[in-house]
Amino acid sequence: MLLQAPDQSPYDLNFVLFGFPIRIAWTFWIGAVLFGYQLSLSIDRSFPGESPGLFPLLLLWSGCLLVSILIHELGHAFAFRYYGMESSIVLYHFGGLAIPSSMGRSGFAHASSSRRMDEMGELWIALAGPVAQLASAAVLVIAVVASGYQVNAFANMPWPLSNLTRYTGGAPIENIGAMSLVFFYVLPSVLWALLNLLPVFPLDGGRVMRSLVLISGDRSDTWIWISLVSAGAVAIYGLQGGQPFMGLLFLSLAVGNYQMLQQPYR
Repeated sequence: MLLQAPDQSPYDLNFVLFGFPIRIAWTFWIGAVLFGYQLSLSIDRSFPGESPGLFPLLLLWSGCLLVSILIHELGHAFAFRYYGMESSIVLYHFGGLAIPSSMGRSGFAHASSSRRMDEMGELWIALAGPVAQLASAAVLVIAVVASGYQVNAFANMPWPLSNLTRYTGGAPIENIGAMSLVFFYVLPSVLWALLNLLPVFPLDGGRVMRSLVLISGDRSDTWIWISLVSAGAVAIYGLQGGQPFMGLLFLSLAVGNYQMLQQPYR
């Protein structure tokens, strides 16, 4: 399966935060560099006399990406804890995973507390990650704008997010390092969270959609068909729009959803 934790490695970074075991796989750094190289290079070339250099920019990007995805996964982990389950977090080349100590057939945990794990619980757990990530970006944006400076990350986002530039104006941040920090944090935090909210299983949005379909009383394959069609549409958009990685990622998710349809028991 594409979205699963990689094997343990002696090169992984391990620590505990808020009682949650955290593992940063060595492949996370490779993914961060691949995703951020062109962005860092563009900033480095745009400010030749002021840029701290490509390597420091890549380090800054990787750090911002790590914090952003970690906050996302902590959102899931705290939601699991609310429902009586402890979990661990893994960051790797495809992002991150919050892995509960035991899994239900739906892919989420069975609760061991008085709070029963049902479709509504699964919905809130799925939403907790993107909401935490978006909230962290919102806090930074509000702080920067309140200080009288502009946030230019939205100008590099697709419509309608690009329209938010009219609300995030101000004086340019003159220090390139500080400007890059804001840019490097807000851009992936917003785009990553919204991408995860697409109704494609097993992304967070797919889990939310699945919970809503089940809550409505529909116990058929409707949710898988919604996920399959959505994944296929995004795959076509990515492949035709010059974003091959996104296209191939969602193509693989579409294949995974099709395979689920072929299983007699789910």
